[in-house]
Amino acid sequence: VSTQHSLLGYLLYLIFGAVVFSSVELPYEDLLRQELRAIKKQFLQDNECLSEERLERFLQKALEASNYGVSILNNASANWNWDFTSALFFASTVLSTTGYGHTAPLSDGGKAFCIIYSVIGIPFTLLFLTAVVQRIMVFSTRRPIMYIHRRWGLSKPLVAIVHATLLAMVAVSCFFLIPAAIFSALEENWNFLESFYFCFISLSTIGLGDYVPGEAFNQKFRDCCLNEYFTLKLHIFVRNSLHVVLNVRQKRFYLHVSWRKQFQKLCPFPLGWRYLGKQQQKGYRGLK
Repeated sequence: VSTQHSLLGYLLYLIFGAVVFSSVELPYEDLLRQELRAIKKQFLQDNECLSEERLERFLQKALEASNYGVSILNNASANWNWDFTSALFFASTVLSTTGYGHTAPLSDGGKAFCIIYSVIGIPFTLLFLTAVVQRIMVFSTRRPIMYIHRRWGLSKPLVAIVHATLLAMVAVSCFFLIPAAIFSALEENWNFLESFYFCFISLSTIGLGDYVPGEAFNQKFRDCCLNEYFTLKLHIFVRNSLHVVLNVRQKRFYLHVSWRKQFQKLCPFPLGWRYLGKQQQKGYRGLK
């Protein structure tokens, strides 16, 4: 596929998404705007001593504080955004590069530390968990396939397909279904679809910030939600690390294919191919 066709396909897909989102969400936005105008108009009628300008200034200040995770409501005063649990929650969003934006540093010192913390922490976290995932892949991919192949004599391609299917089912259950069920049970205002949507947005590192656990007013299980969210962020780390490992494997595969094609052009005899296989086994040991 040429670059022009790829660019055209990407632009068409982008336009398609914009059209669908606009047609689905625009009516809801218009309805919400009408409701807010009606509430504001009714409030000014009930409180004639308050001018519209003073109300606008008050609402603007309240919205600015809300953007930093600080609410003016009385029933939200018990929820602190920078206690240890919430700070741990924020650190996990920084290191996972999700960035919901519902909580942000207020002081200049906090903003400066966030920059330094991210520059050091994100690469370190990725390198650390990449090494961990490489260890895990030995026990979760290579050894089970070899064990089943030797034990029951099944072909490696068949075993690999079955193994990949089972791994995909386990991954969907652990990363989406089980966390979604937990969040729907802990969050009073979330149904299963909203919880599943939150898990997907988190694991894909999109981070829209429209759904964040533990944000309900006077929530009894706030700490549990934040701890569960932190566990989900660890899943994100593993997913990112696995992506890096798979990229490395893919590069090795392409190197193997290109080397074999070049060798076949120079030596189109099966004996030369066997020699190539032995040399590749020796050469690729350093890459494992």
